[in-house]
Amino acid sequence: MNKRVKEGQKLANHGLATIKNTTEIIWGSGAVENVSSIIEKNKVKRVLVVTDPGIVKSGLIDLVTPQLKNVEYTLFNEVEPNPSVQTVNKALDKCKELETDLIIGVGGGSPIDVAKAVAVVYTNGGSIVDYEGIDTFPNQSAPLLAIPTTSGTGSEVTSFTVITDTERNYKLTVGGTRVAAKWAIVDPQLTLTMPPGITASTGIDALVHAIESFTSRASFHYSEVLALDAVSLISGSLRKAFYQGDDLEARENMLLGSLTAALAFNNTRLGNAHAISHPLSAFFGIAHGIANGILLPTIMEFNLLSCPEKFARISEAIDPEVKGSMLEKAYESVHLVRCLAKDIKIPTSIAELGINKAEYEAAIPAMARDALKSGNVLVNPRKTKLEDIIDLYHAIY
Repeated sequence: MNKRVKEGQKLANHGLATIKNTTEIIWGSGAVENVSSIIEKNKVKRVLVVTDPGIVKSGLIDLVTPQLKNVEYTLFNEVEPNPSVQTVNKALDKCKELETDLIIGVGGGSPIDVAKAVAVVYTNGGSIVDYEGIDTFPNQSAPLLAIPTTSGTGSEVTSFTVITDTERNYKLTVGGTRVAAKWAIVDPQLTLTMPPGITASTGIDALVHAIESFTSRASFHYSEVLALDAVSLISGSLRKAFYQGDDLEARENMLLGSLTAALAFNNTRLGNAHAISHPLSAFFGIAHGIANGILLPTIMEFNLLSCPEKFARISEAIDPEVKGSMLEKAYESVHLVRCLAKDIKIPTSIAELGINKAEYEAAIPAMARDALKSGNVLVNPRKTKLEDIIDLYHAIY
């Protein structure tokens, strides 16, 4: 059991709390214009920009690169969804060639996670696979500026990076306060051009973050206030962001909800949905947010009776007019989440993705073993055995 999970159990069992947030956050419309001031104040000379082809094609990268006119920079734009160890290594080579003194990650969770992984290995040597776990490396990672363009992962403020080891079909997590970005520029204007599909998958992922943090065994007052506020912000704005993507207020609420949920789960970890979703991405290439969106109602049902009072409060955060007893409200939370997911066209099952049933079922034992390795299982509100995870994989097909 890793150190962070032991701390999480202590929080849950004894009411102790350690609040971790090491990232300086610059928030608001137009915040992206502060890239140049960070560079000037810190006397940066060489910059590696890590992003993906979609960000380059959208033109969003052009809000960043003109601010680098007084420094030498390299643009690495080869990050894929569920980024691999190989991609980290390629970006690391560019980092070394340039002798970078600042890394900037621009995009969704994938580019920012790659930027974080490169920052870790650049100052510690070896490979990112050497550092799986929490606080497994000695040196502070290289200075990193994270600029999110989606409202979902919260990677810009979290102390984790998740990278796919394709040789093992395994998503590894590297964590600790030294992983976190030094700065995050969080500008809702950068999310206005997100297409509906990405709005849905990243938005539902942020909602999973909020719900899993709120119900985590490691939750405490600070994290619960943040998580419940995130549930309200996201559930109240995701439909409008999906169907009316140029609505700045909806985009602001979504990005704030994503950020707030991330600040919460950075201190609590998550739960079974994230533990089970990572193998789905590693084995079948399912987008992280879609995997979480399919899992969320099923995991809520699995966990509900372990803390019904919390699920009742989730219901009230989604719909302040909800009626009934505490238990009726708790069950209503599952219904409300299912309706939201359906409205933004999140698939309801793995079968809808066209994945062969026989291949899927053959992979379940290995996926379940990998899921059980996650520290998220240990803070899930309901104690979970290998057999439970196998049943949950079958339930979502």
